Amino acid sequence: MKTVEKVKEGANFTATSIGSLNDLGEFKYLHPAGIEVPGKVFVGDALQCTGTEASFQVMPVGQGVAFLHTHKENEELYVVLKGSGEYQVDGTIFPIAEGSLVRVSPQGKRSWRNTGTEPMVMMVVQSKQGSLKNLGIVDGARVDEEVKW
Repeated sequence: MKTVEKVKEGANFTATSIGSLNDLGEFKYLHPAGIEVPGKVFVGDALQCTGTEASFQVMPVGQGVAFLHTHKENEELYVVLKGSGEYQVDGTIFPIAEGSLVRVSPQGKRSWRNTGTEPMVMMVVQSKQGSLKNLGIVDGARVDEEVKW
């Protein structure tokens, strides 16, 4: 079974690697209900995240999530990195493909499936709904130092 590799760490950062997206199938996530989910890996703990969770998943051709789910507090942002399929939220079904982004509130009943001809790879980012303030560059502050390459 493949694991997340720690690349570098410092006082203010953690860098990891999951390797090639083509090798995602080598990961196995053990769900708390005892179900093994092949091709899924969570990276929040390895990155020492305190405000977000992130995961990657590969969905083989013709397969999908056979149930709907919601969350208690966290909204999710699904980013399709490769492949295509269909996404369902609250009974609405729509196509997704490489470059698609879908945000779902905690209460949204969601599921997805691969209807394409190649494995579908997605990244999912979770964060507490309503927790972000000063989005984008508004939250940034320029530092008066030179970049050292």
